[in-house]
Amino acid sequence: MALSRQFYRRGPDLRDDQRVSFVDVRRRFDFRSIRIGRWVTEPERDRASGLFHDALLDLMTILQSPESLISLRGSLSLEYGIGGLPGVAAHYDPSSRSFALAKNAGPGSIAHEWFHALDHYLGDKAFSDTGPKMFASKAWLSEATPVVHPLNDLLFACLRNIMLDESGSQPSELFQKSAQMDKTLGQAYYSLPEELCARSFEAFIQDAAISNNFLVSGTKTTAEAQQGLYPMGQQRLRINSAFKDYFSRLGIALKQGK
Repeated sequence: MALSRQFYRRGPDLRDDQRVSFVDVRRRFDFRSIRIGRWVTEPERDRASGLFHDALLDLMTILQSPESLISLRGSLSLEYGIGGLPGVAAHYDPSSRSFALAKNAGPGSIAHEWFHALDHYLGDKAFSDTGPKMFASKAWLSEATPVVHPLNDLLFACLRNIMLDESGSQPSELFQKSAQMDKTLGQAYYSLPEELCARSFEAFIQDAAISNNFLVSGTKTTAEAQQGLYPMGQQRLRINSAFKDYFSRLGIALKQGK
């Protein structure tokens, strides 16, 4: 089982080896709810709660933001070992604003699914003419009407660096590689704007000084990475810089209660 193996983490000690429960996780981050599957054993639950706690605190530290960002101001729910889809390690459900990780295959997917949740949360905040199911990334690509705000300008810079080349006039290398993979597989998945952005966010998190492969893994040496389905080279550097600018400013605003 996935939680029987060790997960690599490099970062400061977060809890002096003290045990934390999912109740502690919910209270710390103010998640709307946390649900645990009936097939998750007590030892699995106890270990998973500590791994989630550390991963979410690492994410908060990397993003230079308070707990309220992680739970999206208390609007986000977490499910573990429940609500999964066949063959899917993890997924975000816009209808319930929850992200679910499978018990045995979900570890390493937190950053990806959390960004889906953020992308959805920002859809009707960064744009004035979108519905409740719209992702900000898709709205931007669809040329929805932006809400004028300095933070949104920084968000749009992230999206532009992900989906367009350095000139801003042509599709990015990441998009082209992803579209080619979709063509090969006869599907539309890798090139979707929300998937491009979630994988780009994964790369940003994995490149941080703090390493936690329960939070994120696979953006550097996996088959998908070798096929160009994660940002590479100069584009990766540009995306990382844009994300850093956005989240540092967002963190300041949230800490000031804005």
